[in-house]
Amino acid sequence: MSSKKNKKLTKAQQEYQAFAKEREPKRKVFRNIFRAFIIGGTICTIGQGLQWIFIEYFDFTEITAGNPATAVLIMISVLLTGLGVYDKIAQWAGGGTIIPITGFANTISSAAIEHASEGYVLGVGGNMFKLAGSVIVYGVFSSFVVALIKITIQWLGGM
Repeated sequence: MSSKKNKKLTKAQQEYQAFAKEREPKRKVFRNIFRAFIIGGTICTIGQGLQWIFIEYFDFTEITAGNPATAVLIMISVLLTGLGVYDKIAQWAGGGTIIPITGFANTISSAAIEHASEGYVLGVGGNMFKLAGSVIVYGVFSSFVVALIKITIQWLGGM
């Protein structure tokens, strides 16, 4: 990509870039930020509300209430994806819907729904993990590196 920047553009290419830039729609940055904030904040508020419900009504502690609240958020996200609602919310809110757990659940479930006609193993399983595989590998590798750093720091502190 850096070699393209250094490449001298012809007059026609320069004219086309100017033409395209004039007609490129202007992004409504503040509106997009506001919408992302509203939906992202709503998802987080729902998660906090679920955590509170598990603490108040099901005798979970603050530490243990996070897991069932997360599971409910995942189920809601998958259900809304299956009904086609999550995509409409995402079109309106943009980046506000990519909060890790709900956005990841939407990505996985939409891939599974899209490829269900190809069968459960090659269609659903294969295409679902094409998307999830890189996230899982990155997460496992990152946790390994963080654990190595923590162990090294503890070992150096004990010397």
